Amino acid sequence: MLNTLLLFIATALTEIVGCYLPWLWLKQGKPAWLLVPAAASLALFAWLLTLHDTAGAGRVYAAYGGVYIGVALVWLWAVDGIRPTPWDVAGVLVALAGMALIMFQPRG
Repeated sequence: MLNTLLLFIATALTEIVGCYLPWLWLKQGKPAWLLVPAAASLALFAWLLTLHDTAGAGRVYAAYGGVYIGVALVWLWAVDGIRPTPWDVAGVLVALAGMALIMFQPRG
């Protein structure tokens, strides 16, 4: 279970970095060369999604979404300097509960 969660966190970080770098270029006038590591990060993100052990890509994407929400709010706090609200935290807990139901359901 811990390995699954850590792999989801790594997957989320690669997606966030891959999207954040173009955001910096487009919104804050940072250099265009940031698109190169952004593309590499998104390629790594796509590869990491294939490493999740479950039947069906849709199930991985659905479960991943719950972890992504949590990692995005940690990013909000650590990188953007905006502290999540109690409502944000509650939303993350609900999303993580959904991820756990999807990923750790009994399989026959």
